Amino acid sequence: MSLIENTISFVKQKLENAEGGHDWFHIERVYKNSLLIAKEEDCDLTVVQLGALLHDIADSKFYDGDETVGPKTARIFLESQNVAESTIQHVINIIENISFKGGNFERKFNSIELEIVQDADRLDAIGAIGIARTFNYGGFKNRSLYNPEIAPNLKMSKEEYKNSNSPTLNHFYEKLLLLKDKMNTPTGKKIAEARHQYMEDFLSQFFAEWNGAK
Repeated sequence: MSLIENTISFVKQKLENAEGGHDWFHIERVYKNSLLIAKEEDCDLTVVQLGALLHDIADSKFYDGDETVGPKTARIFLESQNVAESTIQHVINIIENISFKGGNFERKFNSIELEIVQDADRLDAIGAIGIARTFNYGGFKNRSLYNPEIAPNLKMSKEEYKNSNSPTLNHFYEKLLLLKDKMNTPTGKKIAEARHQYMEDFLSQFFAEWNGAK
């Protein structure tokens, strides 16, 4: 099998019992989004593919906040596939710099490949899929749907963001609605516009129903 086929097989096995918003199907959607965006960019397609497939191989939120597990897991696998060190390091840089982390995280690495995979990952966090993933994770963490007495915190530090237990609906204001203006590529920005509007419409309907409107 090819490197990409081997990577897909590895990721499917590794994430077999993962939480529904961070499982193989999330990876597959990000992978497809990455290929779509990459068509319009001058990039190293192999790095984009590997970065997309391995970006959430061990999400820190499921490892007590340990951000080293994902990069280590990816490196061990890529070394087993005899991938060039320059490619491995590029993929590790993508994994280490892709996350939102409260919006206050300053990237320490930049490349068009990172921008592509980051846009692809963010697209899966908004729109209809983003809404479904948000409430799925909120249920997984046993969070309330919404509490009018707990306002969204728009100035969270990275640590506050990681440790937040606020109602699920607050996540729209603390992250999801901010992503449209943080997209990197023209293709990512275009797709994000429609998905952002879908979330806005959902929130309008949610609050109407919450407040007993017809």
